[in-house]
Amino acid sequence: MVTVEVSGFAEFMKAVDANKDKTIFVYFTGAKDAQGVSWCADCVTAEPIVRGELDKLPTGSVFIHCQTGDRVYWKNPENDFRIKLKVNAVPTLMKYGTPQKLVEEELFKPELVKMLFTED
Repeated sequence: MVTVEVSGFAEFMKAVDANKDKTIFVYFTGAKDAQGVSWCADCVTAEPIVRGELDKLPTGSVFIHCQTGDRVYWKNPENDFRIKLKVNAVPTLMKYGTPQKLVEEELFKPELVKMLFTED
């Protein structure tokens, strides 16, 4: 399993292009400050749960953690994540290119995260 950390829509699309031949899981969160803390309280709660299940990822898959930006950018209904990817909440964990995703409080449940990582 490869883990990629990106920030912003352009970096995200580059990471997807670089791994398009693999199964991609994406974890979208609000941006973090200099202390490494996101402005998004749900993201702070969900991150250790998501990271705790990474060992369940399929062999050869890629995990992209994408910081979507600051609160002002995220709240703009015209931001690229909302318009181009239909990501309307953070945190969101998805199997890229499929309808499979978990949003907000669903990510507080390790069994749901594990299910997303392990089901075909």
